[in-house]
Amino acid sequence: MSAANDSAAAIPGGRAPSAGFDRARLRRILMVGGVAVFLAAAAVFYLMGGRYVVSDDSYVHANKLMVSTDVSGLVETVKVREGQHVKAGDVLFTLDPKPFRIALENAQAALASAEQDVESTRAQYRAALAQVSAQQARVNVNQATYERYEALAKQNAIAAIQVDDARAALLSAKATMASLRQTAATELAKLNGNPNLPANQSPAYMKAKAQVDEAQRQLDHATVRAPFDGIVSEVDSLQPGTLVISALSAFTTTSAVGLIGDKTWIETDLKETELTHIHPGAPATFTIDTYPDCSWEGHIDSISAGSDSSFSALPAENGSGNWVKVVQRIPVRIDIDKSHCDRPLRVGMSAVVSIDTAHRRWFRLLNGL
Repeated sequence: MSAANDSAAAIPGGRAPSAGFDRARLRRILMVGGVAVFLAAAAVFYLMGGRYVVSDDSYVHANKLMVSTDVSGLVETVKVREGQHVKAGDVLFTLDPKPFRIALENAQAALASAEQDVESTRAQYRAALAQVSAQQARVNVNQATYERYEALAKQNAIAAIQVDDARAALLSAKATMASLRQTAATELAKLNGNPNLPANQSPAYMKAKAQVDEAQRQLDHATVRAPFDGIVSEVDSLQPGTLVISALSAFTTTSAVGLIGDKTWIETDLKETELTHIHPGAPATFTIDTYPDCSWEGHIDSISAGSDSSFSALPAENGSGNWVKVVQRIPVRIDIDKSHCDRPLRVGMSAVVSIDTAHRRWFRLLNGL
């Protein structure tokens, strides 16, 4: 008994050796068990995950346009103000219409003149036909005179010079006849070969009519209207007296009014590796950074047929020897179905999107087994 006590006393703290052994074994059990629990939790998390694809590379989009016009002129009136809601067809601003009205009146005068020219040509053709008929009568008379003189000459009843005069008169009448017929043919050609050609079918009339239509179009475009429903912006850059240069002439929008459409959607750029189980119609939810306490529901409307880089003005050149593979981004459009709060969405706002792919790794694993 005293020997055992001596052994226990020899150990610092007075504890028996078995206590230290149990503590070391417990430590090993906890270490192995902790790793096992962590691996099990990670496996469960992995198998239960993979259903949602989340992206914060998402922004609010809408139809937007800098509304200008394809005619040049001075701004006369601006009918809208910043932030005003307009309907398709509402007037945004107008240009001074006087130059366009003058051009239209000139074109209309040219059209009337072209119609008169057709009637004049038709009258000249009828006059040429009358002259041809009259000349034909002269040719007939000269032909009869010549034949009669020729018969008398054979009987030596008249001098030979009279026969020559009659022949010359006949030839002159025939030449005049040919000239008159050519004149009539020329006038008929102006009528496209149809002496009863309606004035509105003549080339000159149609050309003048096209000029009238163009002048009318320019006059109409001097009044600039909203092409779709939306909210007006960038109005302050356009004031009465501003010179608007035709977009067709300047190849750029020099003066215009911004218009943002009413319909908004979310566009997110997803990695190509995230599109495996995403398809049009898949449900999605999103939040806006401006309204962190609100959420919206929607669905995938479309997935772009090309990546962002494929539409770049300077696409990547992968034919070199130092090519490095980069995960591509594919634009995905999400239509908005439902809002859980009454907050306005503005173009360019940042969003965080969560897409439900309905894909579960554990379900796929069980099917594989």
